[in-house]
Amino acid sequence: MTHPHPHHDHSAECGHHHHDHDHDHGALGHTHAPADFGRAFAVGIALNTAFVLVEAGFGMTANSMALLADAGHNLSDVLALVVAWVADRAAKRPPTARYTYGFAASSILAALFNALVLLVAVGAIALEAVQRLTHPEPVSGPIMIAVAGVGILINGATAYAFARGSGDLNIRGAYLHMLTDAVISAGVVVAGVAVSATGWTWIDPVVSLIVGAVVVRGTWGLFTESAALSLAAAPAHVDLVAVRAALLARPGVTALHDLHVWAMSTTQTALTAHLLVPTGHPGDAFLHETADLLAERFAIGHTTLQIETTDGDHCRLAPDTVL
Repeated sequence: MTHPHPHHDHSAECGHHHHDHDHDHGALGHTHAPADFGRAFAVGIALNTAFVLVEAGFGMTANSMALLADAGHNLSDVLALVVAWVADRAAKRPPTARYTYGFAASSILAALFNALVLLVAVGAIALEAVQRLTHPEPVSGPIMIAVAGVGILINGATAYAFARGSGDLNIRGAYLHMLTDAVISAGVVVAGVAVSATGWTWIDPVVSLIVGAVVVRGTWGLFTESAALSLAAAPAHVDLVAVRAALLARPGVTALHDLHVWAMSTTQTALTAHLLVPTGHPGDAFLHETADLLAERFAIGHTTLQIETTDGDHCRLAPDTVL
């Protein structure tokens, strides 16, 4: 819903310009995910906690570095799921007097945290694998195959539960963690089969290194995107050049400045801009239509527009490089 605000004259800020604000509080759009992933989080945390205990126990029995490393990685994923769940719940809390945007941005922090945890976990796996290459130890292939096979089922099912929320960076982080676990478990199965067939124990750490490389490749995008959003960067899906062109193409607009686009959360994008309309204020319909255009074309759901009727050079926030 769009909420046009009355006109205000703030001569102390930008001369005698009229300031109009139009807010559209829609979601980011383009996703058809369930509104609440609480059940998926609860089931995923419970299943993976139980599996960590089972896998660690059998890993020690089989003397398999791949199983133990996978158990450690699964433990980090349980923590990641907990963090993502807390952030998902926090994002739904209403704004307060101090946190006027609410706590939606916590989902960005959770996505960044999850990416960092996943990269650190892969580093630990790689270190242990290299050490095992220099000091090979006997492993039990059949136990590796059986336990890792169960891991594929559990992690694959959990990943599927989050697959529909890939448009939300926080949910995407949880999805990638679980999908990564399923891939690692598949790697452990391959290692178990190869060790059983050949007796070559070095296959165990080598497979771990290969799987780790695959994990890093899949996680790097999540890390860079969440890090950028935490610094108030424009989301990757927003083409700022196209946004500027669309605003300049609006009737009566001859120039614009102070254009900013940033992520309020992993699913909501905001925009502010000053539009120069020399012919006078274009009316509330103009604000509604512009907000609808930005929401539909660029998935920007929270728009604030300030209308100015005289040269923008008089505004203390012009040009765009002024913060």
